[in-house]
Amino acid sequence: MTPRESAIGTRTVLLWLLLAGLFILSYMTLRWFIVPVVWALILAYATWPMYARLRRGMRGAATSSALLMTLLLTAAFVLPLLGLVGLLQDEFVLAYQAVSGYINAGPQRLPAIIKNIPWIGERLQQIFDHLAGDPAAFRTEALQLAQNWFGQVAELVGGVGRNAAKMGMAVLTVLFVYRDGESLLAQVQRVLRRFIGVRAEGYLDAIGATTKAVLYGLVLTALAQGTLAGLGYWAAGIHAPALLGALTALVALIPFGAPVIWGSLGVWLLMTGQTLAGIGLLLWGALVVSWVDNLIRPLVISSAAQIPFLLVLFGVLGGLGAFGLVGMFVGPVIVAVLLAVWREWLEERAPDEVRVHRLHD
Repeated sequence: MTPRESAIGTRTVLLWLLLAGLFILSYMTLRWFIVPVVWALILAYATWPMYARLRRGMRGAATSSALLMTLLLTAAFVLPLLGLVGLLQDEFVLAYQAVSGYINAGPQRLPAIIKNIPWIGERLQQIFDHLAGDPAAFRTEALQLAQNWFGQVAELVGGVGRNAAKMGMAVLTVLFVYRDGESLLAQVQRVLRRFIGVRAEGYLDAIGATTKAVLYGLVLTALAQGTLAGLGYWAAGIHAPALLGALTALVALIPFGAPVIWGSLGVWLLMTGQTLAGIGLLLWGALVVSWVDNLIRPLVISSAAQIPFLLVLFGVLGGLGAFGLVGMFVGPVIVAVLLAVWREWLEERAPDEVRVHRLHD
């Protein structure tokens, strides 16, 4: 190796080390903002057609239309959520009073349909007998439990505060994504073309289609589950069925979250002696509400993104476990890009395999 080649090799190694160090330092500096930026990109992409129409109506004023669209988006998410939280506060008070009254009324005999469940029924009856027979001991145990879990409650409150701050950063970021989104996309396309060539377009299309499909699939499924669950609550005679239906729709955004609401209400009906209403609600939830999750979500996501439903399910659940709530979108996007690479590799290999078979023949 000549001295010139050795010097070039040394400079190349130093350049790569410098770039690696720069990326590491950048990640350490910006890692807290990764999740808000991802949320901002998801929201901006999903609502971009509305923003484009608004921008055309405002004669191309990018900053003004981006600001107005951000305010509308914030109002559409925040105001209904605040209203729902305010209404649920009163419902939680009533629920607590109902449970307390049920326990303080003395020993309660569970319905035979619950008491006869192997292992579970007898244990539940023992718990209710203990609560009703010694309220003072129950209060002592509850106080001790509260003290033991105080640290975790404090951590949860801190987590809520951090998530609120991240949501604020996401709202601020989406303003600039609206304003500079077209320029940002062009820059990303140029960088990807430099590294992977014309394949970049296919990968970006897979990311966009999957993100939109997952978002629409989650929202449509949650709305359908909330509506059907609300009808079931109304038929079972539960107080505030519309409010509880809205709560079910909100919880249904998380996969397999809706059964927590309608299942708890169905069990409560059974415990309070409303056997027919409880069985009906549980059957309605299991046979109708839950099947919406198994029907609408795969139809919307799989058909739009052209991904097998099993991979969609793995992507949603795996992403949720790895990245938190935003992982519901990141996971399927990763699976979509991987599937796009796989299909492209198969298409590229097919002509070569045909030629090989012809040579053998």
